Amino acid sequence: MSFTVLVPARLASTRLPNKPLADIAGLPMVVRVAQRAAQSKAKAVVVAADDASVAEACKAHGVGVVLTRRDHATGSDRLAEACMLLGLDGTDVVVNVQGDEPLIDPALIDACAALLAERSDCVMSTAAHAIEDPAEFTNPNVVKVVLDAANRALYFSRAPIPWWRDGYASGISGLSDPLPLRHVGLYAYQAGFLRRFPSLPPAPLEGVESLEQLRVLWHGERIAVHVSASRPGPGVDTAEDLERVREILLRAA
Repeated sequence: MSFTVLVPARLASTRLPNKPLADIAGLPMVVRVAQRAAQSKAKAVVVAADDASVAEACKAHGVGVVLTRRDHATGSDRLAEACMLLGLDGTDVVVNVQGDEPLIDPALIDACAALLAERSDCVMSTAAHAIEDPAEFTNPNVVKVVLDAANRALYFSRAPIPWWRDGYASGISGLSDPLPLRHVGLYAYQAGFLRRFPSLPPAPLEGVESLEQLRVLWHGERIAVHVSASRPGPGVDTAEDLERVREILLRAA
């Protein structure tokens, strides 16, 4: 199995300005993410940056980087350009590790890449884990996924799905059996599909849910899902998340 990890890094962020360059225990966050991803079996880890300052930070720490346009609407658009710059196409496997996941499990990266390599019926793979907290299940910031019998995604939603008709009749105080699944924003793609993705018309459901992966399903493609036995470390969306991750890494040092 051979694959390349791409890490999209956008300097502008509404909730946490200059997020890729945020210091985490002495290193920029994007460098932390790339170094963590390099512990996987990837043949290369490359940051897809949109600003020269991010590219310079990567180069200063020996991290591979390509500079992409600033006007990309989505992370997938940025990755498609990175594939073109790197000459990745066809059945080459690309794993998208988000630039705000400095605690990503390298084994989870390997699992997503291996799953896609095994599933010729799918153009993408991703990951999920069981939800055990009702508050997490009802949180619209937590994306849920439901699967078919072959562990392919049927639907992703910010709503609490699947809906337990009888158990939730009086409100959500517990969870169904089997437990619902939280989607983890880690993706493996065939590079040829990733380069084609930006040309696909956006799906109406994608706009409603603000979930880009719904475009894939809407156009009739399939996404294989690896169900992890454990949940990944916390990502960084807010200043509070950043402090939490800093504390975790300082304790581990």
